[in-house]
Amino acid sequence: MPTLFSKIISGELPAYIIAEDAQFMAFLDINPNAKGHTLCIPKVETDKLFDLDEPTYLALMAFSRKVAIALEQVVSCKRVGMTVIGLEVPHVHVHLIPLNAMEDAQFTKKVKLEPKEFTQLAQSIKEQFNKRA
Repeated sequence: MPTLFSKIISGELPAYIIAEDAQFMAFLDINPNAKGHTLCIPKVETDKLFDLDEPTYLALMAFSRKVAIALEQVVSCKRVGMTVIGLEVPHVHVHLIPLNAMEDAQFTKKVKLEPKEFTQLAQSIKEQFNKRA
């Protein structure tokens, strides 16, 4: 059964996409811990991070790094944190979260953004990503 993320990849569900290539996609989390909270996913539907073959795993980390660098250029933060939990959606996803305090990474505090803010933010990060691609 297709996951929520597979439906985003296929275009069945909308997303604020900020980066995409043949293997991966990055989009803004719609229930973010912080402004700019981004998810990086492989296009191949795989439940667990360590079930990815090694080349795909390494490529996902490289893709996530490029996205994080672009994200840090747009969103003011002390650093971009990365976490992989994987319990919410059975499809590998890397969380990139702009951090200013440890609490920003604990998934207990959420921020609200309007659709216009998501759209503008996604476009700004996409522009930074494409400068480095």
